[in-house]
Parts: sequence; C-alpha cells; structure tokens
Amino acid sequence: MRLTTKGRFAVTAMIDLALRQGDGPVTLAGISERQRISLSYLEQLFGKLRRHRIVGSVRGPGGGYCLAKPMGTITVAEIIVAVDEPLDATSCGGKENCQDEHRCMTHELWSTLNEKMFEYLNSVSLGDLVVQQKQRLAAGGVTIMHDGRRRRESESEPAAASA
Repeated sequence: MRLTTKGRFAVTAMIDLALRQGDGPVTLAGISERQRISLSYLEQLFGKLRRHRIVGSVRGPGGGYCLAKPMGTITVAEIIVAVDEPLDATSCGGKENCQDEHRCMTHELWSTLNEKMFEYLNSVSLGDLVVQQKQRLAAGGVTIMHDGRRRRESESEPAAASA
C-alpha cells in the first residue's frame, strides 16, 4: 500500500485552507505558493473536493475556497477518497483474483490492513490536524498571521503609522 502524492497533497492543502479560512476564502494560488504544489494540480484536487461537498468556492474579487462543513467533521479518509486515492494494500484491488484468478494466501492479511487503515484515517479529523499544526508552530514560536504569513514570536509587531 502506498499513499500517492495526490492524497498527500490533498490533505496538506486542506490543512493550509483550514488554518487560514477564518478570514474568508483562501486562494489556491496562496496554497500553491506556501505548500509548493502546482496550481493546476490544486485546481484538479479542489474540483474533486468541491464535488464531494468538502469545500465550497467563492467567485470574484476576494474569492477562493472555504470549508463546506466544520473541520472537526471532515476526516482524512473522506479527503483521500474524494480525490480518488485508492487505499488498498491488496494486489488484486479487493477482487480476490490475486493469484491465477484465485484468492492468494495473504489476501485476508492485506484486506484486514485496508480495514485498519481506513478505520484509522476515518478517526482523524481535519480539525485534529489543524490543532497539531498550530501546536507545532507555537512550540517553534511561530504564529500564522491573518494574511497567511508566518511571524516568529521574536519579531516585533510593526509600529502603527502616525497620522
């Protein structure tokens, strides 16, 4: 079993979106720049996520994407399945024709692994990942600013412009 870049990029982009969505729609160009993921690839992924009603889009100036439901209700499994990422450790795709059109001796082992993987990924929410990311950044003294930039705690706030 391997999780391809499609699943990894989808989860990473969703974390980025969830971290920044409090101030309105998040642009794919911003996610692309911050996460170093091709914009055209993100457009494909977010099209699938939108069709699965995980994200919503806002058109026009100030537009972008936002979560279509609370981040605590979106699971990692849901994100991965939405972008057509196969979660299958069997060599037969679950068809039980692994070896000369018959079930192989280890089919049950890999099928059980599939169930456990899906169970685990279904138990982790996007909200859980956002909390972990915020804790990791805070431990490193980094805060995500409203405009998406990162600021170290050691950096001082810019002085207010005098009138």
